[in-house]
Amino acid sequence: MLLPELSEIGKLRKKLGITQSELARISGISQSLIARVESNTVDPRYSKIARIFRALNELRGKGITASRIMSRNVVSVQLTDSIEKAAERMKKHNVSQMPVFDGKKIVGSISEDIILEQIAKGADIHELSRKRVEEFLDDSFPVVSVNTPLSTISVLLEYNKAVLVVKRGEIKGIITNADLLKVVHS
Repeated sequence: MLLPELSEIGKLRKKLGITQSELARISGISQSLIARVESNTVDPRYSKIARIFRALNELRGKGITASRIMSRNVVSVQLTDSIEKAAERMKKHNVSQMPVFDGKKIVGSISEDIILEQIAKGADIHELSRKRVEEFLDDSFPVVSVNTPLSTISVLLEYNKAVLVVKRGEIKGIITNADLLKVVHS
């Protein structure tokens, strides 16, 4: 097995967002050896470096969690808000779907697709604008914790337009396919 350059260890570790101590625990190598390898002050045995790179490769898919890729600004509307307000918020914040709340409780979602579908069916625009969001409510987005891995989120997004991220019952962010594309780009 041909290994990358030793200088890549620190770069990969930082990209995965883990500390030297975490890498040491996962790879079974001492933290001090990892620090010396990263600072280029030691020429370690091949077997030690192979263990470090094996651990880094295993973490590549597991290291990205919801908290790292979520958008923290969750644009939403209330159940009793008008469709006009929902459309204005979508346009202003450049989103195509939003969670819908009844107070602080998530009760569903609304998307531009639902609104555009009503227009395509011939709904009177002025009348539609005055109607409440609750009349066009769609299912709620799935809810995950801040520690949910990317692999789980990507599966959920195959079947849903967004995923809400919570910590201790409080909404901390939202993830859409656009957020996944940012991960691929970085």
